[in-house]
Amino acid sequence: MSSGRCPLKCKCNHAINRRQFIRSSASVVAGSVLLQGCNTLTNEPMITQNPIKACGPAAKYVPTIKAAFVRRKSEYGMRWPGAVYDGEAAKKMYTEKMTDTAANLGAKLDLRGEPIYSLSEAEAWIAQAEAANVDGLILVMLDRQEHSWPSARKVAQSEMPSIIYSPLGSSFTTNTIHLAELGGCVIYSTDDFSQAAYGMKMLCARAKLHRTRCVVIKGQRRSESQLADTGITMQVVPANTFIEYYNDTPDSEDIMAMADDYMRRARRRTGATRRDIINGVKSYYVAGKILEAEQADAITMDCLGALGKIDVSLPCIAWSRMNDDGIPAACEADYGAVASHTITQYLFGRPGFQQDPVADTADDSIIGAHCSCPTKLNGFDHGPEPFDLLHHHGNRDAVPRTIWKIGRRVTSIDLLPGKADGTSPSQVLVSAGTVIENKDVPPSGGCVVSVKVKFDGNQEVLSFPGFHQIFFYGDYKHQMKDFCQLCKFEALIV
Repeated sequence: MSSGRCPLKCKCNHAINRRQFIRSSASVVAGSVLLQGCNTLTNEPMITQNPIKACGPAAKYVPTIKAAFVRRKSEYGMRWPGAVYDGEAAKKMYTEKMTDTAANLGAKLDLRGEPIYSLSEAEAWIAQAEAANVDGLILVMLDRQEHSWPSARKVAQSEMPSIIYSPLGSSFTTNTIHLAELGGCVIYSTDDFSQAAYGMKMLCARAKLHRTRCVVIKGQRRSESQLADTGITMQVVPANTFIEYYNDTPDSEDIMAMADDYMRRARRRTGATRRDIINGVKSYYVAGKILEAEQADAITMDCLGALGKIDVSLPCIAWSRMNDDGIPAACEADYGAVASHTITQYLFGRPGFQQDPVADTADDSIIGAHCSCPTKLNGFDHGPEPFDLLHHHGNRDAVPRTIWKIGRRVTSIDLLPGKADGTSPSQVLVSAGTVIENKDVPPSGGCVVSVKVKFDGNQEVLSFPGFHQIFFYGDYKHQMKDFCQLCKFEALIV
């Protein structure tokens, strides 16, 4: 008879039955070291002693949003929103909501004290915003009449990125139809202020995106350029930079503690040795030194080109951990993936998984395959998903294989850079779907993190567009479309 205790002697309170124990034991015999069968550590904070930080302009920047209400000065009377509408109470309520939202976003809110009472006041307010070079406008409609929507049109057609929030009673579709698809402006017509709050978040994310500095480790020469119309600065440094820092970095207590924490948390460890994990974690601190030296917010590297033929560990664990920490880290010096990672983190507060798409024609699904995946898929403020530690598909180094939750909705984005002068806008491929399986590699071939997703729609999987798309938890297809409209990117719903 089972005593009800965990045979693995972990500190959980969950019993496992005899059949589960035999199955666990069989996995050990098969060559995997079972490390944490009861997965008690999911909600504990991950150990990072002296964590590295983003050091670039975006990390230090405080966005400024200029806000105003608009309405006629007289009583509402019979015309919408009507005498039943308490404009003063609405102004007070939305002032509090915008103030709270700005505080939560770490943004500065410049709110006009009195509503805009005429079209000339609207024009002067916009001119002030343009002169101050603020990061965006939010106009709250408290009226449908007279100068209100002509003022909204002026805001939408200005050079400033803008959000127009129209609570119910302040617009008909005849007011919004001609502005609905105008690039640089997004309209939310609802009493649900969370949409306006998301609009403010988009303004902040766009502002930080335009100030992001990414260090690119590749080749032999330094250079600097802007990534199309994203505003991201790409600072190229020679690949030798990483190798020199790596070889000069000793096995510190911080590195050992993080490596041991990974081993303690992992469900299983197959192939990857403690030395492999220590070597991989070392790259995390090496990346931190480079971010500090280059004053950068994000990082990417021609990892296979720089390290594939030498004995320095590939940075799969390091990139996974940086994405968990809110530092965009893209594989293979892929510039579009840098932008996609950055957008995902700034806009949705969670890391994404850069992957190679593989078609499965048996069930018309897409398998996202790669060897560096973050673990905090639920968000930076949440615990990690369960993971295993394995060798890279090249049968070397250490890789965390994150286990994606079956049934979770996910979004996929892939930014295809346009031109810096805006003559050819960046395109963003956007899809939403559901996780249906975590593929085991081996016996399948390819990258050890291989998550299978069934996407919505009727896209032929053999011709699924894009590469190195970013998968992340949540169905944010419509929110991404709005962000593309605000940034004047071209959204392509796949």
